[in-house]
Amino acid sequence: MSVLAVIFDWGGTLTPWHTIEAADQWAAFARVAHADRPTDAEEAAARLLAAELRVWEASRDHHSSARFADVLAAAGVDPHEAAELAYREFWDPHTFIDPDVPDLFAALRDRGIKIGVLSNTIWDRAWHEAIFERDGVLHLIDGAVYTSEVPWTKPHPEAFRAAMAAAGVEDPARCVFVGDRPFDDISGARAVGMRAVLVPHSEIPPAQQVPVDVHPDAVIDRLRDLLPLVDTWSAPR
Repeated sequence: MSVLAVIFDWGGTLTPWHTIEAADQWAAFARVAHADRPTDAEEAAARLLAAELRVWEASRDHHSSARFADVLAAAGVDPHEAAELAYREFWDPHTFIDPDVPDLFAALRDRGIKIGVLSNTIWDRAWHEAIFERDGVLHLIDGAVYTSEVPWTKPHPEAFRAAMAAAGVEDPARCVFVGDRPFDDISGARAVGMRAVLVPHSEIPPAQQVPVDVHPDAVIDRLRDLLPLVDTWSAPR
C-alpha cells in the first residue's frame, strides 16, 4: 500500500535540536517589558518560566494545549509587542531547518506524496509559517497543525487525526510520521495506525520525558535517509 503523506514533527526533527537555558527566553522578554525596572524583570521572567513549565506538564500528563498568550496570562504578565519581538529574536538562531529538508520535501512532492507538519507548540501559525517561508519550504507543505490552535497535543490521537485532515489524507495506514520523541511522536503515531520513524536527535528535558514501550517502524540518523524507506513502503508487493 503506497504512502500518501509524510507528516513531520517540527522542533528537533525538521529543525535540529538546540539545547538552551529555558530561562533565557523569558529573560529576553522581561528585560524589554520592564526595561526601567530590573528587579521587576527578574521576577516576571521567573513567573513566565514557571508558567511555561506548567504548560508542558499539562501537555505531558493531559495532552492539553496552550498558547503564548496563555503563558503570559498565567504569569500575570501583560502582552508587550516589543518584548515579544525580543523573545522571537532570541529564538531565531534556533529555528533554521535541517539542510536535508528542502531536497527531501521536493523529492516527496515529485513522488506525489503530501507533506504535513504536526508540532507541539505555544507559538502561533503565523510565526511558524514565517520560519518556513524564510527557509524556502512553506510552499511545499500541504497542511500543518500547530497545537496552539487545537485543544490537544501529541500524543493525543486527535492531534494526529487533525494533521492527517490538514494534509488531506484519511487512511492512517498510508501515512508516515517522522519525529524525535518516543512518547509524543512515535507512540502517538503508532496508536492511530501510522508508520512511525524516529530521528533520535533531541536531548529531551527530564521533565518532558515519559517512559514508553514503543517500537518505531524505523530509526534514521539523517532526514535524507527517509526517502529510501518511503520508496520501499510504496513499492508494489
